Amino acid sequence: MINVSEVHLDAEADALVLQVLHSGQLAQGPMVARFEAAFREISGTTHAVAVNNGTTALELALEATGVGPGDEVITTPFTFGATVNSILARGATARLVDIRADDFTIDATATEQAVGPRARAIVPVHLYGHPADLPALVELAESSGAVIVEDAAQAHGAAVAGRPVGSFGLGCFSLYATKNLTTGEGGVVTTDDDALADRLRTIRNQGMGQRYAYDMPGHNYRMTDLHAAVGVAEIQHLPARTERRRTNATQLTTGLAGIEGLTTPIEQPGRTHVYHQYTVRVGPAARLDRDTLAKELEARGVGSGVYYPRALHEYDCFRGHPRVVVDGSLQEAERAGREVLSLPVHPWLSDGDLDRITTTIHELLD
Repeated sequence: MINVSEVHLDAEADALVLQVLHSGQLAQGPMVARFEAAFREISGTTHAVAVNNGTTALELALEATGVGPGDEVITTPFTFGATVNSILARGATARLVDIRADDFTIDATATEQAVGPRARAIVPVHLYGHPADLPALVELAESSGAVIVEDAAQAHGAAVAGRPVGSFGLGCFSLYATKNLTTGEGGVVTTDDDALADRLRTIRNQGMGQRYAYDMPGHNYRMTDLHAAVGVAEIQHLPARTERRRTNATQLTTGLAGIEGLTTPIEQPGRTHVYHQYTVRVGPAARLDRDTLAKELEARGVGSGVYYPRALHEYDCFRGHPRVVVDGSLQEAERAGREVLSLPVHPWLSDGDLDRITTTIHELLD
C-alpha cells in the first residue's frame, strides 16, 4: 500500500529522546528552548513559543490578543474543527466566510464584507500548505483594527513573496505526528512582538512569570522536553523534505494532466506551497465520483484521504450553535467538501510510487 502519509524518525531523534530521559528533566526545559530557537529560523520571527498542541496554539494566540465574549473572529468553514473550536473556547463568535475555489483558502473579498464593529480577529487557514492571501488580509486587518492569527497548522515553511507564513500576524503551527514537521504532539505560536511573546509565555505557564508568582490567570500549555527532542532532530530536515514534497507534487501534476473532471492543485503567484497534502478535485465530469475513486484506489494499493468531507457549518453541532454565524453563501466550501481528495505526496515516495499513483488514476478515470 502506498500510504497517504508516513512518519519516519531517524537515529538522532532516538538519541535526543534518550538524552532527555537520562537527564531527569522531562518537562519544559532546555530542549524546548533549543527547539524554539530552531523554529525561529523557520518562521523568520523574533519569538517562537512552544506549546503542547496546535489547538492550544490557536487558543493561546486568541487569548493573548484579548479575544473574548462579545468579539467576532472571521474565519473559513473549510478547515479542521480546531480552528472554530479555539474561537468558541474563548467565548467569541466565529463568523464563517467562503473560500476561494482555486486554492481552498479564505476569500479576502468575502472577509472584507464580513468585517463589522465587533470583529476582533481574522484567522486565515493556510490549507494543505498553501498560504492564504496574506497581503490583502493584513491590509484589511490594519484598516479595521483586527488582529491576524494565522492558522498555519499545515504550512511549516510556506511563504508569501519569500516571507514565511507565521510572520504576518501571530502564527499558529501544529506539530502533530503527520505534519510536515512533527514532535509527535505539539504546537508553536510565533510573533515579533516582545510584550505579546511575554504574555504568551506567562499564559502558557499557568499565568506565572516566575514560579508561584501569578501575574494573570493561565493554563498548562507547556511542551515537554521529550516532545521537543523529536522536534530538534526533525527540524533540520524540513527544507529538504519540503523540496521533495514540491518535486513530488510537480510530478503528480504532470502525470495527472488531461483527465476529464480532475483538477490538480495550483500554486498562486508569489506564494510557496509546501504540500502538506496534494489535494485534487473530483468534479461532476469525472468518470467516477470522489468516494468511488477513493475506494477503487485503495483496492489497488493507493492510499488517499478526504480532508475534509464537510464544511464545519454543515455539522449539527456548529449549524445550531449560537456563536457560529454563517456570513453569505458558503457554496465553494460546501462544494469542496464533496470533491476534494488528497493523494500521497510525502517525501518517502519513490519515482515508481508516483508513476503508480498517476497510472492507476488514469486507468480508473480515462
